[in-house]
Amino acid sequence: MIKRTFAFLAGISFGLLAAQKSDVGNWIMLFGNEKINPKFNIHYEVQYRNYDFIGDLNQLLLRTGIGYNLSENNNNVLLGYAYVHSHNYDADQNISQLDEHRLFQQFITKQKFGRVQLNHRYRIEERFLQPKTEVRFRYQLGVIVPFNNTSLVKNTWYASVYDEIFINAKKEAFDRNRLYAAVGYVINDKMRVEGGLMNQMLSNTDRYQFQIGFYLNDVFGLMR
Repeated sequence: MIKRTFAFLAGISFGLLAAQKSDVGNWIMLFGNEKINPKFNIHYEVQYRNYDFIGDLNQLLLRTGIGYNLSENNNNVLLGYAYVHSHNYDADQNISQLDEHRLFQQFITKQKFGRVQLNHRYRIEERFLQPKTEVRFRYQLGVIVPFNNTSLVKNTWYASVYDEIFINAKKEAFDRNRLYAAVGYVINDKMRVEGGLMNQMLSNTDRYQFQIGFYLNDVFGLMR
């Protein structure tokens, strides 16, 4: 199964190489969750976002937070912080750099219908962009469907789809919308991997991103 996982990643990487000179970007992402006790958890993530294939950084995003389970495995509230370092490219490929700090509050609730899992994520962000501050609201609806098992147990292949809308608290309310579809594989109870394609639609343009995501669960064993 490990060989199949590496073959899967190799296939995604080949697609990324083929898209190196196209209008398609590449995001490599790591998401982690660690339980402190049955009620509290630590969330962390790193996202390396390239404008094209690799080596032309568009954004580096670091995010973490402390969560609290209102009910086991179904409802979680979280308070967190994010740092975003951006390289913006103009029409002449000149680069301007921007550092952003964010505070955010989110609520995640999950539903299950047979083998289909629905995830609802509501997030409010306070964005500190020199010299201004902005507030943004986000809602994500995600769907996960296992193929060869009824849940995400070891050696399960699955489909993952989500749509997320971003709304600004200002006159120009619409910020962006992200539509994502991927295939994933559960390596074991501590790690799964996904590879897919995301379309990001802005007010005046849209762009596709290949994405490879690694998802870790209690790999450090903080809860004894």
